[in-house]
Amino acid sequence: MEEGNLTASQQQALEALLDDESPGVRQGLLAQFARRGPASVSFLQGVARRADHDLAGHASWFLRQLRFADPVGEFRAFIQSLNYELETGALLLSRTVNADVDVGACCAQLDALAARCRQLIAEPATIREKCRILNRVLFHEHGLRGDPAHAPDPRHSFLDQVLIRRTGIPISLSIVYLLVGERVGLQLEPVGLPGHFVVGCYDEPAPFFIDAFNGGNFLGAEQVCAQLKDHAIEASLADLAPTPVREVLCRCCRNLIHQYAAAGEPGPAQLFAEFAAEFEATHERHTSS
Repeated sequence: MEEGNLTASQQQALEALLDDESPGVRQGLLAQFARRGPASVSFLQGVARRADHDLAGHASWFLRQLRFADPVGEFRAFIQSLNYELETGALLLSRTVNADVDVGACCAQLDALAARCRQLIAEPATIREKCRILNRVLFHEHGLRGDPAHAPDPRHSFLDQVLIRRTGIPISLSIVYLLVGERVGLQLEPVGLPGHFVVGCYDEPAPFFIDAFNGGNFLGAEQVCAQLKDHAIEASLADLAPTPVREVLCRCCRNLIHQYAAAGEPGPAQLFAEFAAEFEATHERHTSS
């Protein structure tokens, strides 16, 4: 096995070949990566964490072929990086329990949903009109829906499974809405309400909110507060503010703690408790430094 880290020029040359799917090139790269061992792992894991989803997918493929993939380690590294991007984080989260998640297929499905939305949007259109198109595509044509029983099924929290099964909980359905909306060019934000999760739009004089769990219902601030009050929750203005991506992903982890515990699986519940604690500890170190 060759020793030493890859030089910058070697990394650049390898990166240029990652998306070449010809069998000869792939076999040659696999052989090179196998010879270099740990240096290859470091290089490929770095590419796999990038926002370039196509290249990241190819890097993940090589890691799987070489059996070098460490999804739990990759997600921990993502948490510690402070470079929080929602789509990357959600897919890395999915891979912690299923290293074979087809990241490329997930991204392609989101791309296809966005392409269908763009096909139906007649410009000029207001942001509300565009969101109505998203509602039509996601909830009527594609059949995305909330599980009214909120069953303690961990699959409701993983992006890949929500896309496959078309069923989720408020936060996971909101994530799908946000990722498709981003591809369409909409400025939407995650909003983590007490006991619920919605999508917020702040581009109009009066902000409005989209309840992805209930078919994309539009809600004004007063309606959101009234719904919370119906559940004995006194809402504040802070509750209606955008939620940082860090907290969105941490909340996903907290949900998974409860879902796995309810399913009688203490091992995964403990893993996601560790992830949630890592998010909080990393944030605390960053804000106190």
